[in-house]
Amino acid sequence: MNAVEIEEAISVLAEQPFDSVEFPFAFLQAFGNKDTTLKRLRSGASKQVRPGRCTSDQQYPYRRRRTRRGHQNLTALKASPATIRAKAKFVLATDGDSFEAEDLTSGETVACTYADFPDHFGFFLPLAGITTVRQISENAFDIRATSRLNRLYIELLKDNPEWGTAERRHENEPFHGAADLLFLAQRTDIFIGDDLFTATIEQMSARDSSNTHEVIGELFRAMNTNIENRASAKIPRWSDAFPYVNGELFSGSIDVPRFSRIARSYLLHIGGLDWTKINPDILRLDDPGGRGR
Repeated sequence: MNAVEIEEAISVLAEQPFDSVEFPFAFLQAFGNKDTTLKRLRSGASKQVRPGRCTSDQQYPYRRRRTRRGHQNLTALKASPATIRAKAKFVLATDGDSFEAEDLTSGETVACTYADFPDHFGFFLPLAGITTVRQISENAFDIRATSRLNRLYIELLKDNPEWGTAERRHENEPFHGAADLLFLAQRTDIFIGDDLFTATIEQMSARDSSNTHEVIGELFRAMNTNIENRASAKIPRWSDAFPYVNGELFSGSIDVPRFSRIARSYLLHIGGLDWTKINPDILRLDDPGGRGR
């Protein structure tokens, strides 16, 4: 598995209900461990370990946190005979709310909420045999954003196959550029309040995604219209929080693709990323529709 595939698997795991017994096996599976390896580990764990105690393999011991503080759990794991015997690379403690881990080789640590541990997937890439991870680890947010953008555009192509043709690529650039700007702008002072673009899509578009393209189209139209002219242009009032953008980015008629329910979900997930930590240059990377080429 490559880093992008691992990020996807880890993100899916973080979104599932936390299961203290299954978590260590699902975590290792996300990093490419085979079913035969997991079966062997399950067998060993069932014979030697009770829930809430140390579950060990050759790479990391895990503890479901109870009442101890996270660092106390990590200290106990490091001192465990099982950790020493297995020559573990990592120790990890979580209760489904908080998440702490330590690289026993470098001494580096991770401490975050459980929901945010995918942001640190690069820290654990040695579990997948990927050893040159410093650059990936330092740019984990960029990899997550790239992965989710690619998934969105792949999904859009399913319902808008003509967007993948050479003839349409140039015509589609205004939509890509406008959407990219909105993702970045919602974490700056351009918008009133954080996540305004994402929140508006979530609130104003139907869950079945039937009008998602229409909502986005109205937002683009609003940002191309002066505030004083919006009433006469019949711009919906729910878009008034979006500023007028002086320039050509939102000018003309921007063709917005139709969204499936899955594509709408990807769009909301992308908007939920912390774009203050993401390098804007990733928006010029390759994508299935040929953006930036």
